[in-house]
Amino acid sequence: MTGLRYVYAVCRPLGAPLQAELTGVAGAPAKQLNHHGLVAVVSEVPERDFAEEPLRAHLEDLDWLAATARAHQGVIDALTVVTTPLPLRLATVFRDDSAVRTMIEAREDHIRHTLDRLEGRVEWGVKIYAETEQPQQAAQPAPRAASGRDYLRQRRQQTRAGEDLWQKAETFATRLHEQLSAFAEESRLHAPQHPALSGGTAGRNVLNAAYLVPRGESEEFVELVDRTKDDVPGLRVELTGPWAAYSFAGEEA
Repeated sequence: MTGLRYVYAVCRPLGAPLQAELTGVAGAPAKQLNHHGLVAVVSEVPERDFAEEPLRAHLEDLDWLAATARAHQGVIDALTVVTTPLPLRLATVFRDDSAVRTMIEAREDHIRHTLDRLEGRVEWGVKIYAETEQPQQAAQPAPRAASGRDYLRQRRQQTRAGEDLWQKAETFATRLHEQLSAFAEESRLHAPQHPALSGGTAGRNVLNAAYLVPRGESEEFVELVDRTKDDVPGLRVELTGPWAAYSFAGEEA
């Protein structure tokens, strides 16, 4: 390898080599770098794109960022099928193999402790959205107000309906999070997702949470979420996963 080292994750030694066709960021093959009984999964990437200055510029390019994130996640997903990886942050780059080994040595205790804690576990994400309009409201427009007084009355009714839905959403989200947290080994509450970052997803994000679940108990966790999906009209529950345990990795490796 002569370029920079893009590091996806650190894990225990794999029982088999990475699949030959597994490519990552910049179309480069993912490879294993062994050190001290740990494995860094890396690709060689060109300095012209991943040195400090060009990388900073690329991270402002949403198309480049999205393509890089997809390639990064593809490698993490492949690792998650065969092992428990400790994923690193997007665009973690080192000068050479020696620098990657130095990183492993400096954080070895944290890496080993975290891998032990996450072994055999996956992350599930749950989001709840409050629809901006009730389905029956969206299906037919409000009648035209006959007067200013009628208009104000309609607006008050709409406001009260919105406040009622929001209160129901908060109550439902709190209850569901408590149920899922009791089932999971660990949970994390993230800040509600801004609409601009949700890819056009409709509604207001009420809950944005992650749950650490033993892989063998994932089916039961999914069923627990599914049973709640239609409990409150106007709310939408979205389940994603299973993922590598990004939310539970602690300090970035």
